[in-house]
Amino acid sequence: MKRHATAVWNGSGKEGNGHVSVQSTLFSNAQYSFNSRFAEGVGTNPEELVAAAHAGCFSMKLTFVLGAAGFTADTIETKCIITLSPEQGAVTNSHLVLKAKVPGISQEKFDECVADAKANCPISKLLNADITIESTLEA
Repeated sequence: MKRHATAVWNGSGKEGNGHVSVQSTLFSNAQYSFNSRFAEGVGTNPEELVAAAHAGCFSMKLTFVLGAAGFTADTIETKCIITLSPEQGAVTNSHLVLKAKVPGISQEKFDECVADAKANCPISKLLNADITIESTLEA
């Protein structure tokens, strides 16, 4: 299976701008720039897109891990915070904040499933960054 996205950039790194589009056409020609990446400018940026990918991938992987353990979540909500270090020129951390409601699961089993999903979702495997997580199992 292959998926694709396209980015087009015009001009210099600081004064230029670009746009990104995805194969699914969920968004097309979404604007990005130096200001949307390193300041509070309007538009998206690569780190925001990676955060969305990691949150979505982790959430889906967790549903499969829970299912294999005999549980079905009522809800899984994952927020991902990507940290870009301009000094290092690298994404240094992907922090997942999870809230889940999973009927009948113990905290211990939940933590085990979360650790499995964190380690084994494809986007986690892709990232060369520290991946941290804080999770809440709601009653």
